[in-house]
Amino acid sequence: MGKKNKKKDKKGRGAEKTAAKTAKKSEKRARKELDEDLEALIAQFTELDRKRTDTTEEPCQAPSPRCNMTLTAHPEKDELLMFGGEYFNGKQTFVYNDFYIYNIKRNEWTLVKAPNAPPPRCAHQAVAVAQGGGQLWIFGGEFSSPSQSQFHHYKDLWVWHMSEKRWEKISSSGAPSSRSGHRMVVCKRQIIVFGGFHESLRDYRYFNDVSAFNLDTYKWTKLSIAGNPPSPRSGVQLVARSDGSVVLYGGYTKKQVKKEVDTGVIHEDLFLLSPVKEGGGDADTTDTAPIKWKWSRMSQSGMKPLPRSGASMVLTATPGNRAIMFGGVFDVEDEEEDMESEFYNEIYTLDLDKGRWFEVKLRGEKKKKRRRRRKEKEVAKEQNEDDSDEKDDDSDGEEEEEKSEVAAASVSEEVEPCGRMNAVMTVKHGILYLYGGLYEEGEKEVTLTDMYSLDIHKLKEWKLLQAMETKQDWEGESSSSEEDDDDEIDADDDNDDSDGKPVGGGDATEQVAACS
Repeated sequence: MGKKNKKKDKKGRGAEKTAAKTAKKSEKRARKELDEDLEALIAQFTELDRKRTDTTEEPCQAPSPRCNMTLTAHPEKDELLMFGGEYFNGKQTFVYNDFYIYNIKRNEWTLVKAPNAPPPRCAHQAVAVAQGGGQLWIFGGEFSSPSQSQFHHYKDLWVWHMSEKRWEKISSSGAPSSRSGHRMVVCKRQIIVFGGFHESLRDYRYFNDVSAFNLDTYKWTKLSIAGNPPSPRSGVQLVARSDGSVVLYGGYTKKQVKKEVDTGVIHEDLFLLSPVKEGGGDADTTDTAPIKWKWSRMSQSGMKPLPRSGASMVLTATPGNRAIMFGGVFDVEDEEEDMESEFYNEIYTLDLDKGRWFEVKLRGEKKKKRRRRRKEKEVAKEQNEDDSDEKDDDSDGEEEEEKSEVAAASVSEEVEPCGRMNAVMTVKHGILYLYGGLYEEGEKEVTLTDMYSLDIHKLKEWKLLQAMETKQDWEGESSSSEEDDDDEIDADDDNDDSDGKPVGGGDATEQVAACS
């Protein structure tokens, strides 16, 4: 009897599992059908923008959740410019070419729609210059299919003419190859591009080449560089010093440890890219004499940050060559190939001349701690004095308890960005602006929409400019049983695919890290 029942139970479970696998196969095939030819999708976006004849500016709410966009300070006005980005809801990826302008004084957003805009992209780079009435330059980035099974990397260069409010695509030979996750800075009269990566269905490749775009001649040049360069990588911290040299810190790469198994590598080295005149000696990038460049490794000292990727760094624009860095993530893999991620919200500054790190403790934190301790003592004293009254009168006790809870809540109230990776930052008039990023809750990715400011002269406290959007729909799976089922289905699908090519582009977390 027992054996018979076991067989029935087993048969029933087998039927259920078969039905579940069939449903998941259908769902996966449906996702594949969403992934049309990427070139066709991009062409559709381009055609829609081409048909637009007028530039419109519409007041709007804050941008929808997204990451891997760019946020750039206007060179003259009290404005910040945001372009592009992506959002992953656990099932599909959405890539944008939205162009927003944030008015600092009014704390308001405007959505700008203009003809011939760049196609949707993320993990691109943008810089702003004051020439020609103000220009925003955008290079590279990537576009992915909804299921992230296909990727298109760009090598195009665009400029937004701020005074004329129009986009222009710049065609110039010698541009860097298509890539995303690169970094770009303005150095005197040149735009310097370093590194990045390119991913396809079959493999991925990281870069360590350096190219310069001349803002006067509108021509690309691949720099001839002496010395030992940084290894190929993406997501570095890249800032320009006032003397025309460039400082590079850290970065991220993936490497294959065995067939179909990759591991991330976090870099912690510091390099200086310096211009030199032919014949020796330091050079200024505005000199007319031929210029070559050299790499040199910088030593580091002080309170060096723990290893991390996905951090954000900007030049402080304060006296002296200093940069400020925030956030990042470090992934720890255990023996069972599970991964735990630690997200940071620390602030560091880097002396770009000496390579010395400083951990920043906001001055307002000490005062808050003193106020909190003082308030806690007052609350405790009131509770001790009212102990006897609470025994005599329960209603009075409840009222005092409520007061204590309110007081404690007011004491503990602090404004501080949570730990995150891939936040966007920029500086305007000595104020640091930080927007968004993402962190993980188990298998769920939370894409942040909050915005903060910090006076980098006073370094007193964060100010909240925009609260986090409270609700986001997550359609991904999180249970281990579902993941096991997915593994079985993937194995079945691999057997079904005659060409034997990998279908996926890596897991979502890895892709986001690589885009950093």
